[in-house]
This record gives sequence, C-alpha cells and structure tokens, in this order.
Amino acid sequence: MSTWRNWSGTESATGIDTLRPRSTDELAAAVKSAAEQGKKLKAVGSGHSFTGCSVPQGVMIRLDGLSAITHADQASGRVTVGAGTGLRKLNAGLAAFDLAMANLGDIDKQTISGAISTGTHGTGARLGGLATQVVALDLVTADGSVLHCSPEENPDIFAAARVSVGALGVISSLTLQCVPAFLLRAQEMPLPLAEVLDGFDELAEGNDHFEFYWFPHTDIALTKRNNRVAAGVDASPVGRIRGWVDDELLSNKVFELTNRLAVRRPAMVPRINQLASRALSAREYVDSSYKVFCSERNVIFRESEYAVPREHVVEVIRRLRDWIDTSGSRIPFPIEVRVAAPDDIWLSTASGRETAYIAIHQYHRLPHDPYFQAFEDIVAEYDGRPHWGKLHTLTATDLRARYPHFDDFLAVRDRLDPQRTFENAYTRQVFG
Repeated sequence: MSTWRNWSGTESATGIDTLRPRSTDELAAAVKSAAEQGKKLKAVGSGHSFTGCSVPQGVMIRLDGLSAITHADQASGRVTVGAGTGLRKLNAGLAAFDLAMANLGDIDKQTISGAISTGTHGTGARLGGLATQVVALDLVTADGSVLHCSPEENPDIFAAARVSVGALGVISSLTLQCVPAFLLRAQEMPLPLAEVLDGFDELAEGNDHFEFYWFPHTDIALTKRNNRVAAGVDASPVGRIRGWVDDELLSNKVFELTNRLAVRRPAMVPRINQLASRALSAREYVDSSYKVFCSERNVIFRESEYAVPREHVVEVIRRLRDWIDTSGSRIPFPIEVRVAAPDDIWLSTASGRETAYIAIHQYHRLPHDPYFQAFEDIVAEYDGRPHWGKLHTLTATDLRARYPHFDDFLAVRDRLDPQRTFENAYTRQVFG
C-alpha cells in the first residue's frame, strides 16, 4: 500500500496498490486482473494536474517501465514512444534524432500520455495542442484488449482517446508526428497592457508563437514572441549568468519570497507587482525549440485555465481586470494568455474553434476560491471550456453544452468501460 500526492498538494490518496508494468503485455494482464476483481484503476503520470483527474481510488498504475522511444523514422518524422515517457526525456531523445515536437507547453515535467490526456497545449495561432501531434496510439481497455487507434483504425476511439482524461483505458504507447529539429528566436519585452490588447490579433497572427503575461494591479504585460529563424542562423542562447538570474533567481527564488511577503502583507501586493513589472527587461536569444518553449517553475500555486473563442479574449481580460480592481482581491501571480488553432479532437479545448487560453494563478498559501469563481462566471458567458487538469467546478451538464461531441465521447466510454473501471470522483463530476 502506498500514498499518492499531486505536485501542487490539491489532491492525494492513501492505501493504494501500485503496479509497475514493464511491457504492454504486463500492463494488459494487470488491467484485466484488477478489473475482474472489481477494482478501480488509474494510470498516474507526473501528478502535475491540479484537478483530481488522475487520483487513484484502488490501484495506481505507474508507467515508468514504458518510458522510451521505441521507434524513430527520421525521413517521415514518425516517432513511437512509451506512454510513461517524460516530456523532458522525450525532447532530449528527439533531439538526438534531429527531430522535435512542432509545439510544446511551457513546462516539461509531465509524461507524454498525461499531457495529451488532459489537453496540454502551447501557443501558436496556426498550431494545435500536443494531442494534435499524435497520429496513432495503443489503448489498453478494461477487458485487457490492446486497441490500435488511428484515423484509419478505430477512428472514433482515436477521436476520443487523444484527450480522454484517462476515462477510456490506459494508453501504452503513442506515435507522434514530429518535425525536423529547429531553432527559435525568442523576443521578450514588457509593453503597456493597452497596447497588447489593442494589437492582440496582429501579435497572434504575426508570430509563430505569441503569449503574454499581465501582472494584476499594473498596466504592464510581458510579451513573448517565438519565431523560427532563417536558414544559416546559429544558436545564441541566453548566457549562463543572465539565464540563472532571470530564470532561477528572479522567476523562482525571488518570486517565492515576494509571494510569502504577499501572504503576510496582502496590502503590499499592488506595490510588489508594480516593482516586479518595472524590473522586467527585454531580452532576445536563439536556441533549440524545446529549450525556448519550456521553463522551470518551482513556486507552488493553484491554477485555473479556460479556453474561449479567440474573438472574445480581449473582452474577457478587460472584464477580469475590472473585477480585480473592484473586488479588493490581491493577486501576486501574473495572468497568462495564449492562442491555438482549431482541431477535430472531441474533448480538446480547441475543438472546432479558433481559441485563446486565459490562465489565472494564485500562490498556494493565499485564498483562491473567490478569484477563480469570478473568472469562471465571466468565461461562462463565452462558452469557456476548462482545461481538464486545472481547477474548475463544471459538471457533465455544463460541459455537454460546450462540446458538440460530448455525447459521442460518452458513447465510446460506455462501449469500452461499461463497468467504469477507470472512473474516479473527477470523472464522475465531468462525465456523470
């Protein structure tokens, strides 16, 4: 028996049996045996979700034994990888084959299967989330079957399983459509928030990857533009000292201290944010794509993120700013805004529409419920879809109205897992 706890401390479980299969056959046998005994199973990745999506109720499956690149074809860019492979390990492995993921999120602590199952995404108006880069996967179902799923084979399961919140079975391997390794030029600079909002569409369309961070109680946003470099341009990464100061000292150690100060002296938060926003300085560098996409984040926080139709994002930000200004809340964490192209994955937050993502955060020692609820109330008016791994209160009734293929997904679930072997409290909340 063991105890499990997620990264942020929002979810935990005790008295859990742990299985560590070393092959797909072992995984299939373990799933079938547990299901026949009426046990509930959950595959657990890195535990980086804030919601209870991966909380085990009886049996926890660790996929560490399925964590390697098993096939790579440089000519086609197709790479098959074990479901338990961490993104950091995957990115380094792809680089050894001179390949890369076309787009990534901003951290690399998740496993690949956990990342796609919760709808993890990066930013880019012409690019989708990580699940859009999956061209095939193997899914172990409750009866021990191993289903190969792709657009040609079991296409309905493929449409459902790429973002499934672990409710259909256990993914054992995935085939990714990768691209030749590439460099990105990162340009980071503070700008007035009004300027960013007024020019948001031009910034989103005019860059391969665009995002910004706005510091509440200020009029400043940190903008990030990442673009592929021209042929012949060499890497010129951030210097070791500058990188340590910006990414470790300021972004983690000093930020932790300012958040602790915010706990003791909430009234100082606007002043702290003003100082932090004025301390931001522009920088530009060129490095391997995955090194530009991913950053280290060690300060523990709570997060809620919603996807809204992109045409409404500026209005949502302005309404959220008005609520912060009038509520008396003190928010030391920045608000992050990103974009994504539409896709055809049934439970993807970008399914069927041009999408913008708004992520709000609060330090783990500060109250977050009133802030998160106000945010949820605002985005509800724009058919906002919550990130499956980040805090929200929506139920199956709410979500059915926001996903055209919601009942299609439930039909696949009924077929693959009629006994609800893979359910937990969170899947009961969001799927009924």
